[in-house]
Amino acid sequence: MFNKTFDKKSQAWSAKTAINGCIVLLSILAISCSTEERYPAITEDFCGQLKPDSTTSLSEHLRPLYDSSQTKTGVYTLEEGDRSMIFRAWLTEAAEQTIDIQYFIFSADNIGLIAIDYLLRAADRGVRVRLLVDDIMVEADAEDLIALDAHPNLSIKIYNPTANIGKNLPKKLYSLTSDFQGFNQRMHNKTFIVDNKAAITGGRNIADEYFDYDHEYNFRDRDVLLIGKTATDIQRSFEQFWASDLSVPISTISQDIDPDSIIIAKYNYVHQYACNPENFWPEVREEIKGVPIALEQINLSGDLVWVDSVVFVSDDPGKNESQKMDGGGKSTDYLISLIRHAKKSIHIQSPYLITTALSQQLFAEAIQRGVEVKILTNSMSSTDNLEAFSGYQRDRQKLIDIGIDVYEFKPDAAIRFDVMSGALQKTIDYVPTFGLHAKSMVVDEEIAVIGTFNLDPRSANLNTECIAVVHDKKIAGNLFKAMDADMRPENAWQTTKSFNPDGEAGWWKRFKVWTRRLVPKSVL
Repeated sequence: MFNKTFDKKSQAWSAKTAINGCIVLLSILAISCSTEERYPAITEDFCGQLKPDSTTSLSEHLRPLYDSSQTKTGVYTLEEGDRSMIFRAWLTEAAEQTIDIQYFIFSADNIGLIAIDYLLRAADRGVRVRLLVDDIMVEADAEDLIALDAHPNLSIKIYNPTANIGKNLPKKLYSLTSDFQGFNQRMHNKTFIVDNKAAITGGRNIADEYFDYDHEYNFRDRDVLLIGKTATDIQRSFEQFWASDLSVPISTISQDIDPDSIIIAKYNYVHQYACNPENFWPEVREEIKGVPIALEQINLSGDLVWVDSVVFVSDDPGKNESQKMDGGGKSTDYLISLIRHAKKSIHIQSPYLITTALSQQLFAEAIQRGVEVKILTNSMSSTDNLEAFSGYQRDRQKLIDIGIDVYEFKPDAAIRFDVMSGALQKTIDYVPTFGLHAKSMVVDEEIAVIGTFNLDPRSANLNTECIAVVHDKKIAGNLFKAMDADMRPENAWQTTKSFNPDGEAGWWKRFKVWTRRLVPKSVL
């Protein structure tokens, strides 16, 4: 698919320093687009082909689903990174009126640059595009962000700009030391909404490693496509964040930048990059064109499941703004309720597993009721976040003593050959490290949860999170099977009182994890 080699950019962010781990580059992300006054609108389709007089709109594509979508939600789980990316690209091409995007990370790697080209093309044809990105993961030149924001149909806001944009090092340190809690209140929501009709949410950020195109490290992740009724709920949540005082227009953060001198060069760069077949393979464009047929097929086959009850739960902007560090939130409360009402089984995937006295008590009570509790998290070998693993490692034995079946993901899990199905994997002989990033739960094989929530204090009390809760036996059953497969011996180690797989990691990584024990669990 994308044929360039990029180094691994992402090491998960930790609260120890508030910007520990990777600061994914957005410096090229903010590429500007033309306005009609500055230079002519695009008259070509991708890579030299004339644009058609008209394109099929999302409304037309979804017309066969109209009756169902008025009262129900079409649910389709996106297990494969390649398919998840292709559906996003197709939705962008088919958009008629609006594209609203909300992410913790939007990287300027191969995936990110091509995504920006798609968004700029949508804006050029009159679609209103709004992009909301959390400040902690932005390391961009203000002029690049301003240039992109200069497009009349494209707007950028930065959530809680206390850490990066418009701030030098002394200002960053002042923000961290003067308001530790406020500095750490990040927007971890991930939503992609088109025309208030279709949305994608789940664990994936916008970067190579979330869509199986990094050559060194990829994530086993999960999203869900939602068509119809629930898309409206997700849109309302986005509007709440967009209108929040914490979401600040980039133009007000950096007001002294004149984008006129850089607009054309920036736009031309991203367009030429996306049109280069070495960066964006023609075969992928053909797959994107085939999405309407695929959508029809998954609907006819029943893989697109029409559900009466899909609940989208999102924390409010500024979660616990004036409360204690253990104040919880809407997503936390909803998940606690699901666990407390479980009758038979609770299966969880969480890449970062840092439990508290409360969560340990919840699981202990469930086990005492006869509920089977299984949790899959990263092993030391597969994790990208040493601080989080150190926190998990300290309480691992306690979890086993409670009666939880604990599994740790293998860095060479065999499942990668099933879920990493993109063209890159089929044509290049390489075996990247594979880490868990999916955040999912199945309760009693009847309720499926797919979202952004990690089982740790940060998700519970600081970050804003969102989850899609699907009350449907078919969706829950399919997710249960997928999660069960991830726990099989070829994909994960089962950790017991007498065995853990820490020894599978190299001595240097074990040493680095050991040094993280200096960090109190309360700030992880």
